[in-house]
Parts: sequence; C-alpha cells; structure tokens
Amino acid sequence: MSTENPQPLWRPDPQRIARARITAFQSWAAAQHGAPAGGGYAALRRWSVDEPDTFWQAVTEWFDVRFATPYARVLGDRSMPGTQWFPGGTLNYAEHALRAAATRADEPALLYVDETHDPTAVSWAELRRQVGSLAAELRTLGVRPGDRVSGYLPNIPQAVVALLATAAVGGVWTSCAPDFGARSVLDRFQQVEPVVLFTVDGYRYGGKEHDRRDTVAELRRELPTLRAVVHIPLLGGEAPEGALEWETLTAADTDPVFEELPFDHPLWVLYSSGTTGLPKAIVQSQGGILVEHLKQLGLHCDLGPGDRFFWYTSTGWMMWNFLVSGLLTGTTIVLYDGSPGFPHTDAQWRIAGRTGATLFGTSAAYVMACRKAGVHPARDHDLSEIQCVATTGSPLPPDGFRWLHDEFAAGGADLWIASVSGGTDVCSCFAGAVPTLPVYIGELQAPGLGTDLQSWDPAGKPLTDEVGELVVTNPMPSMPIRFWNDPDGSRYRDSYFDTYPGVWRHGDWITVTSRGSVVIHGRSDSTLNRQGVRMGSADIYEAVERLPEIKESLVIGVEQPDGGYWMPLFVHLAPGAALDEALLTRIKRTIREQLSPRHVPDEIIEVPGIPHTLTGKRIEVPVKRLLQGTSLEKAVNPGSIDNLDLLHFYEDLARKRT
Repeated sequence: MSTENPQPLWRPDPQRIARARITAFQSWAAAQHGAPAGGGYAALRRWSVDEPDTFWQAVTEWFDVRFATPYARVLGDRSMPGTQWFPGGTLNYAEHALRAAATRADEPALLYVDETHDPTAVSWAELRRQVGSLAAELRTLGVRPGDRVSGYLPNIPQAVVALLATAAVGGVWTSCAPDFGARSVLDRFQQVEPVVLFTVDGYRYGGKEHDRRDTVAELRRELPTLRAVVHIPLLGGEAPEGALEWETLTAADTDPVFEELPFDHPLWVLYSSGTTGLPKAIVQSQGGILVEHLKQLGLHCDLGPGDRFFWYTSTGWMMWNFLVSGLLTGTTIVLYDGSPGFPHTDAQWRIAGRTGATLFGTSAAYVMACRKAGVHPARDHDLSEIQCVATTGSPLPPDGFRWLHDEFAAGGADLWIASVSGGTDVCSCFAGAVPTLPVYIGELQAPGLGTDLQSWDPAGKPLTDEVGELVVTNPMPSMPIRFWNDPDGSRYRDSYFDTYPGVWRHGDWITVTSRGSVVIHGRSDSTLNRQGVRMGSADIYEAVERLPEIKESLVIGVEQPDGGYWMPLFVHLAPGAALDEALLTRIKRTIREQLSPRHVPDEIIEVPGIPHTLTGKRIEVPVKRLLQGTSLEKAVNPGSIDNLDLLHFYEDLARKRT
C-alpha cells in the first residue's frame, strides 16, 4: 500500500505549517510537559499515546478548560470499558461553548442558512442570552441534572440553543431530524424517557414544505414521561394545545447559570443506525466530549476565532453534535437546513461561498455526485476563504481526491483535503485531518492524537501495509460511558470488546501504511472473502462507480448452506443507461483489472435503488441477511431505512433463489 502513491497530492507549505495551531501546541507542550520538540506530527502522536495522562492534561491546559472543582488525576482506572477520566473534576460543556461571548459579543456565533441560501447571523451575545433564558425556564419546568431533553428538530439555531441550555442545567440532550418517521423517533426516545420535547410544526426540504404536526401528536401520545412540549413554528403554524411557545421561553435577558457537573456526567445520547434492531443509545460525557472535541477541532481541524465551520448534516447524525462543538474553539458555525442538492447539485458549494466557510465538510457521496454532474465549485463560486474540504460518511475514493484537488488548483487555490473516519460511538475521528502533513490520494493523513489506532490480524498482531481490523488500544475520552438501559454493561462490551478483550474493535477493515497514513476499506462485518482474499466493499464501490452509467452500487458476499459463496453486485443505473452486455463486460473488466480477479461478482443485477440508513449509509448487513433467507421483520428495523420499499426487491430475490 505504501508504494502505490509515492508522491503526495498535496503538501502544506512552510507558512501553513508554521501558523497551524498544532505546531504551536507542540512547541508549548515540549516546553511545559516534555513533549518532543522535533520529529513533527509522528513524534507528537507517539508521545500522546505513550503518555496519555500528560497529553490530556496538556490539552486541558492549552485550551484553558475551566474545572470548577480540580481533578485528582487525569486517569483513574484506565481499563476499557470503564475508564475513569479526570476523577473529582467538575465542569460544564455549555459554559465553554459560550465563552467567546465575553470578548466577541457582537460577532456571529451562528450563521443560519435555509434553501434560499441567504445567511442569517446570531451573535455570541444573543446566543448566550437565549441559552440563559431557556435554561432558567427548563429549571422552572423541573429539569434537573440527569433528566433527558429531546429535540425533534431540523438544523436550525433553536436546536443549538436547546442543546446548550440542556447542557447548562445538566440535562441529557438527544435529538432526531424531522424527516425521521414517528416509529423511528420512538425507537430512540422511548428508550431514554425524555421529560421535555422540542418540536417544529414541519420543515422545508427540496423546495417543499413537510407538515409534521401529526407526527408530533403521535410522539406526545407515546412518550408518557413528557412534562412539557415546546413548539417552534418553523412553518408558521399555531402551537398545539398544551404546548409552550419557544418565543416565550427565550424572551428574558438572563445570564446562563451553569451547573457544575462531574467530568463523566452524561451530556447527550446518540444512536447507532439500528438497522437490525433497536438503535443502541450511546451515552457520552460532558467532560469527555469537551476535551476530545477541543483536540479534534482546535488541533486537527485547525479551527479558532475568525474561522467559519460548515458541515452538511442533520440533527440525527453525530456530525451535527460535532459541528456545534465548533463553538468551543470560538469558531462561527454554519447551520444549513435543507436538501444537499437544492435547487442544483452545487448547493453546498454555494452556501460555503455565501458564508465564507474556511472549513467545509460534506459526504464523500456528495463529492462524487458533483464530479459526475460536472460541477465546477471553485470556478462558479467564491471559495477563496476555504482552507480545507473534509469528507466523511464513507471513504473518499481516489477520484474524489483528484477531482477536488484539480478543481481548486485550476483557480490557483492550495486546497487541503481531509478524508476523516470515526464513528457515532465516539462522536469523533479515529483518523483524518492533520494540517501539517501531506495528503496522499485515497488515504487519511494519520491517526489522531491520543488515539492508539492500529490494524490487527485475528490473533491480535499489529499489521503494517496489510488489511486488518481497526482497533484502538487505549481509551479515548469520548468513548461511551455506557449504553442506556444496559445495567450490567453487557451490550456495551459485546459491541466493541468481544473480539479482543480490553481493546476497542470498531468493525472497519483498515490498512495502516508504513508512512503512517490510514486506508479505510469498509465494514469488516460485510467484508468480501473470496478464496481467503478479503476485500472491503468500499474498494468495489470506488472502482465501479467511476463508470458513468452506474449511479450507485451495493455488493454483498453471502455464505451458502452448501459451503459455497455467492457474491452479487447490485447496480442502480444512471438515467438513460442500460445493463447490456457491453456494460456488464466493462464492470467485470474494471473489477478484474483494478482490484482482483477473485472479486468479479457472480452476478450483476440491476435494482430500482440502493437502500440506506437514515444518515445515508448503504445497508449491507441487512441485505445480506435477507439474501440468506431471514425474514424482513427480523433482518432489519424498518424505522431505520430511508426507503423500505427498496428492500422488497432483495426479499423477492431471496425467495426466488430458494
């Protein structure tokens, strides 16, 4: 792997390296804490994983984390799961998120954009005022530390205010996007039993209004623990009977009061995709998220005051929580509520230009869609402020790297491309952006600071330049403190620690290269294993979807009862394309020549569409289960799928094959 891309696509120039915040941090940590002064990022990272106590103490000091009660030590019990971080220390996430209001009151904290693409600013002072008013009202409603507060909200300023007010009082925030149906929301919220629900009457998407009043009524009926429902009239609708008005709750000019909470006090609950059962309710802590996000955003993403941070996301995806944490570094965050490609495919680029984004994050799928659609972002929009384009959701294919680089280079821009990979489980990145390192095509720059990411074989032996399981051998502060309703921790242990006891196994196939970069090959639980040769599905998608006729694809490896192995490739064709002999031949030749003759599919089957989770990820394991004869009811949680009708095709195919 390390010999495939001998020349980097991009190198940071000396000026960029010198002004990067991670460079200043390394110099300071060398003087104050014995970090290596030389050796660049590799030496700093090695120190960070060898000396975790010192490293994480340095992070809290560098970012001036305010402990109301001092901690006894950085790490108590460091075994996984059950690591104790900063025992004895108390703090508040929301207090840190609003600190910039003291010095930059009139500057924008939030830039809100809807499908008109006209930004609306919310100043730091106004954000702090609204959080103070709402936090006081939550206390009046009886919300106490540990109570759950839920939001059925789009990516709007009110959602940020509600999260921060909840954190200020010590409540536990949880949210779903309003495109989730009632069953999907209840599968999540019923687990955590919220006492307050923030809702909208509807939302706008793709140029249309979507009424959600009936869904809200169903949520109210099915969530008996609710003490209050707060109505936000996004479409101008009247508040339902018994609901409180958002404007009333946020009208006061009140300084926020921040509850001082133990470091490991719950901050929010995130949810796994839940494709094969109830979503896992993942609990992360106030302090763990605070220090991990300061590290990730302030050092890896190089964000600080003066930056503008735009990531296309919804409130149902961890990237929304990650985006809100941009406030921790004093960065202005850009909230976009709308379709990723309305009215045209280049919509996100237009928003990045209109808001002066310095870091623009999106999905790899959006980058590839722009490439196929012939979009020219840097030519058609003023993207002169952008320092970095970051992608996640799935690995960015090599063609995506080349396209981004070439589009910006044509206008003379020096673009840092950061493909990142992490998970809802840690609400952060295991590997990705490093502003001082080169970028190689198809590779993530490096594992993160404080993250001992390795590639392991089945026996637990580390691998270099070979495909293995993504493991993390030391604790990260943002790892879940627990799952909700998992009193003995068994579900948590089974999810990450069943394969290698005491070591986090994430479920991805990766290669750690000899140059220190990382390649993601896809999920290890849907790995294609032909005659002992393993390959990630992402490698197949990257090759096949270069063909202009292929809109999207899905590859499944199915173990057969007779010991055989059936590997079909499902293709969703671009408009006007036909799966004729010529295209079949080209698909097979592409896989044979670019990947492996063993991974040429047994069949290539045209499908009406590829099913995804509600956060846009292809669902491979449930389709595999359907093809193995599992019933639809047992193979998939219907509330977790974007288009359940598409699964009937695979169900019918399995029936015909038996």
